[in-house]
Amino acid sequence: MRAFIFPGQGSQAVGMGKALADASAHAREVFQEVDDALGQKLFAIMCEGPDSDLLLTENAQPAIMANAIATLRVLEREGNISIAQKGDCVAGHSLGEYTALCAAGAIDLATTARLLKLRGRAMQAAVPVGEGAMAALLGADIEKAEAIAAAAAEGPNGTDICTVANDNDPSQVVISGARAAIERAVELAKEMGAKRAILLPVSAPFHCPLMQPAADAMAEALAEAQVERPTLPLYANVLAAPISAPDEIKARLVEQVTGMVRWRESVLAMFGAGHSHFVEIGGKVLGPMVKRTAPDATTTSVMTMDDIEALLKTL
Repeated sequence: MRAFIFPGQGSQAVGMGKALADASAHAREVFQEVDDALGQKLFAIMCEGPDSDLLLTENAQPAIMANAIATLRVLEREGNISIAQKGDCVAGHSLGEYTALCAAGAIDLATTARLLKLRGRAMQAAVPVGEGAMAALLGADIEKAEAIAAAAAEGPNGTDICTVANDNDPSQVVISGARAAIERAVELAKEMGAKRAILLPVSAPFHCPLMQPAADAMAEALAEAQVERPTLPLYANVLAAPISAPDEIKARLVEQVTGMVRWRESVLAMFGAGHSHFVEIGGKVLGPMVKRTAPDATTTSVMTMDDIEALLKTL
């Protein structure tokens, strides 16, 4: 059984999508549709930069989605297949959950692009720049990370927000919250059992309670959005379990803004349900996380025309 998975923020790079667009009209159609939906030349930023513009959350999120959907569309059109035929479930990491829903036909491409543009803007606006931070704890499992976050939250002026944001795999957990608390966590991490702690170069503290204004904005937008039942079940980030009902999908997307991305648990749930082959579309970050979580799983990353052609031979 096969799971199609889609990457989150951090997968962006100047030049993304260009080779695919040069090679396939199907990819060019996706990038043009996203540009039209957003009323901006996002694909030009993806191809040419500058990097500072692509790194902006409001650009990075729809760009990563567009690149993955373009890759998927080429795969489907060139191979005359659909993931509904060749897959058994979908999942995505953070913003990748929107990509997964678009891939499974639950949200159309233009709506997905607009929702992610809004999500990026709302997440950036929720916390003033410099007041929040995130850090990766390497060599720390979820229990260690939760203990480090709890200890760091106790500040000299009361309690600061510091929570687990992403449970990525057994050896990598990301924490998020007030900058002072995250800096304390980095200092505490080694003595509390982590191998290393690294402050991440992000512009806002994602997936923590400080994101509540962004969650409110997404609740309003999703209430108006057309969401259909996906052709494949979605393993939701906040549940690590499959869902398909449109109203529940909307609720979990709102909850996801402030909630933890339970990626490790999602992988274990998918693998435990028999989904032993994971195909990452438009990135190569999730595959290694899957292997560290479920070593017996097989993973395939699909980013280029050569990758697409190789995958089609196995489907």
